[in-house]
Amino acid sequence: MAATSALLASPRGLAMAQVAADEEPAGRPVAFGVVGLGAWGRTVLSQLASMRSARIAAICDTYAPALKKGAEIAPAAGTFADARALFDATDVEAVVVATPTHRHRDLVLAALQAGKHVYCEAPLAASIDDARAIAAAALAAPSVFQGGLQGRANALYRHVGQFVKAGVLGTPVLAGAQWCRKDSWRRVAPTPAREAELNWRLGSATSPGLVGEVGIHVLDLATEYLGGPPLAATGHGATLLWKDGRDVADTVQCVLEYPRGVRLTFDATLGSSAGGAYALLRGSNGSLMVREKRAWLIKEADSPLLGWEVYARKDSVLDETGIALVADATKILATGEEPGQAAAEPSKEPVRLALESFVGSIRGGTPTVCGPREAFRATALALAAEAAVRAGTRAVFTPGQFELA
Repeated sequence: MAATSALLASPRGLAMAQVAADEEPAGRPVAFGVVGLGAWGRTVLSQLASMRSARIAAICDTYAPALKKGAEIAPAAGTFADARALFDATDVEAVVVATPTHRHRDLVLAALQAGKHVYCEAPLAASIDDARAIAAAALAAPSVFQGGLQGRANALYRHVGQFVKAGVLGTPVLAGAQWCRKDSWRRVAPTPAREAELNWRLGSATSPGLVGEVGIHVLDLATEYLGGPPLAATGHGATLLWKDGRDVADTVQCVLEYPRGVRLTFDATLGSSAGGAYALLRGSNGSLMVREKRAWLIKEADSPLLGWEVYARKDSVLDETGIALVADATKILATGEEPGQAAAEPSKEPVRLALESFVGSIRGGTPTVCGPREAFRATALALAAEAAVRAGTRAVFTPGQFELA
């Protein structure tokens, strides 16, 4: 703590404390197979296609038009309608599972059994039993496994964590987060069968809901920053706008009780886009506003001077002056610029950083940023919070509830 505080207090502490810009792993490209070529699967595919450290060897989807769209991004890749045939391909080293959440279990287990390294999108599964099965199999396998909590590879999030751990915020008093989007989540398709398959997020039998699908990322972040896991959660949800027969709420609120009395309120809706997505951690000396690619420190008027404020970029945030936290500041200084004059956004998308980190673990034999235990812990928490929302009640968590036995 003392060493970190001294670093932050130095004139260029802001820059010196930054996480260095992530460089793409060196060595022979890893041969990838991507299973699931919906909108997100194609985003993953596009990122892999632009990476020098990756080669797309195969792609797979059970829906022919989706497979065709994937082939437009990766024209040299082999195409498969059956994932198990892709897993049998000898030129595939690593697999990204980007299918609907409730399909993850069988695919991940089959890929691990085939000896492939596996990147599984978050959450691990739509049920705790499936999540536990995936995590247990990944622990037992010699392959490299990474859960898709891309925030864990985000240099900005790691940098913000340094401020939290250094005590810059003072005494934590309150936390909040939101994810707001005007989007029905409903997708149209040529046939009723395909439409039912596409709309898996709208049914409680297949969907982890708003908390499980999108809230998992901010809950994982808050648990890291607030010294969690939480002790309890109170939730409620309702379908307020999209009254189309779905049985998954389009608007939810969940209050999680963390150690030391701090509560985090997570609000999510598909009925309004105002404010987008962010997390706000409030402390007695300052607050942190964190978005996926931007973050700001908002100091209290009576908080002590840190010494590096003069170097920092200033933006208007919540009608206050926010000090921009720049994850690539060390790289910026190396070019002769000051962090305060540079763009505040990281140069790479968070999913790109996560995939590069996965490749680095494969090539370097190092632990992934989100291994089986971490991925299970985050999934179990998100599913428990979603269960509180669906029950409309307060759920008290037991010690070890989110740990893999």
